Amino acid sequence: MGRQKRVSLVLTLCTSRRNEVSDAVSANVEPAKKLGFKDEDLVQELGYDDDVDYDLRESIEDLIGSELLTEEDHDVVDAVIFWWRDGDGDLADALMDALSNLEDNGVVWLLTPKQGRDGHVAPSLVQQDAPTAGLHVTSSEGVSREWSATRLVQRRKN
Repeated sequence: MGRQKRVSLVLTLCTSRRNEVSDAVSANVEPAKKLGFKDEDLVQELGYDDDVDYDLRESIEDLIGSELLTEEDHDVVDAVIFWWRDGDGDLADALMDALSNLEDNGVVWLLTPKQGRDGHVAPSLVQQDAPTAGLHVTSSEGVSREWSATRLVQRRKN
């Protein structure tokens, strides 16, 4: 095989592989895109435990380009992801605590186990407790096999 054909073949294989990697990275961040995150967002994670969806966490970190902030961090954040399970305590109080580092137009994504899973939280409880914390439920997303995400925003101040 001539040199020009070998170079062309190698270039084609490299380009093909780069496209596969690019497609894999794009697919990896799709769950985070559903939540509206973008590069350089600061996102705090609350309620972390060994049952969280590690693929979703990685998707968010890949998209925002940094690690999720922890409960110990006190930076002002663009969003909070909050893993919440039945039995974790008082949801309204926890949601109020989630607002402490959130910027005024920030979003809280409440992640709860899907129906039929251990720790499932009834949507009616979220609807009931969100306003007590000064939040409004706007939408829900299926972000993984095990977890649902409910978008909560602060009510507008007059």
